[in-house]
Amino acid sequence: MTPPGPPPFRYRAALTLWQAALRLGMPWIRGYFARRAEDDPAYGEHLSERRGEGAPFEADLWVHAVSMGEMRSARTLVELALDRGWKVVTTHATPAGRREAEWAFSGAIARGEMAVRYAPIDRIDWWRSFFRNTAPRAGLVMEMEFWPGMIEAARREGVPLILANAQVPSKSLPRARRVARYLGHPVASATAVWAKSDRMAARFRELGAPWVEALGETRFDITPPDYHLDAGEALRDALGDRPVVTFASVVEGEEATCLKAIADLRRLFPDLFVIWVPRAPEKFDDAAKRLEKAGLRTIRRSRALGPDLELPEGLGESDALLGDSLGEMFFYLVPADVVVVGGGFVPKGAHNVIEPLSLGKPVITGPHVWTIEFPAVEAEAAGVLDIVEPRELAAVVAEALTADATAAMSFHARHKGASARMIDRLEELLK
Repeated sequence: MTPPGPPPFRYRAALTLWQAALRLGMPWIRGYFARRAEDDPAYGEHLSERRGEGAPFEADLWVHAVSMGEMRSARTLVELALDRGWKVVTTHATPAGRREAEWAFSGAIARGEMAVRYAPIDRIDWWRSFFRNTAPRAGLVMEMEFWPGMIEAARREGVPLILANAQVPSKSLPRARRVARYLGHPVASATAVWAKSDRMAARFRELGAPWVEALGETRFDITPPDYHLDAGEALRDALGDRPVVTFASVVEGEEATCLKAIADLRRLFPDLFVIWVPRAPEKFDDAAKRLEKAGLRTIRRSRALGPDLELPEGLGESDALLGDSLGEMFFYLVPADVVVVGGGFVPKGAHNVIEPLSLGKPVITGPHVWTIEFPAVEAEAAGVLDIVEPRELAAVVAEALTADATAAMSFHARHKGASARMIDRLEELLK
């Protein structure tokens, strides 16, 4: 694996302007964190880490996982690294990502095998401070984090930086091509790219990435917590023969589409039970009001269920469960006969379809799947994902209520193993 050389002149010039803009914009950036801290005080904590500061920690592996979803996708990979005796440091942009790492690896952190930090703002000098404090022998940057300051700082400090679970969605590809043509793309300064699929790997080669392999998607390696599976089965048993549809990761702007589909389905299935999981915590109260206004007798997970997901009395008298909690998605998915994944009915794009596929659930989402191009293209071709227009949603859900689950589970099984492949490559590198 050859270390990347200096980027071309135009790229260096653009990088200089980017660094100057960040320095001039620091008052705005500080204000941003102050505003976010009003809703989530954790945004106001550990601010020195945003400048690359922190207690020294000598790491074998650095993993950059921006938020909760990215950290969950990296969990198996981090577990495998710790099993090999490697010391790991993770960086995150959001409190949710940091909390997920601290919760999942509390034991390793207590033993000094792992450290958790907020990622520095994308200033080269602050990233270099982070690298000097942690001295990672290699780094994995999960998903689409093409921050030029981070990548350049790693190059200057001699840290092999690998873009893992990497993708360039078709919606972003034209702009990425223009950047590569006129300036040079940041991926060309990464040591390697481990793409989600052969299709994505070809795009990275086109953008100038030096070493590209298609190693897959680590989300296929996520193992559901046993107590989520057990609690979900208990909920399924409590609901008896009632048809159950889970609307997972519903985002702002598509609520009316989903509620219209529910109204249509209730005319066909009067005993339908709905599980509604908003994507954003700040929408929990609004979602409860919307469900009640739609005539659904709604219970809230935060109020009706116990801390260990104990079910309430009188569950059968309800029409809907509002999933107003974080980190319990598998519990909400297990009882479902069909899962509608949110985000796809608005231009921002669909969310994770891998989790319901891993449970063998028929999965439906909207037409905006550019965010999950892999595995959406492959899953649709395999017949385990329906991509529909809003007006078609109720009809496709009704048809899917009798679908066979074996195809989805087989699709999921074929795509497992990316975490182990990445660790094997890293072991070769670290030698």
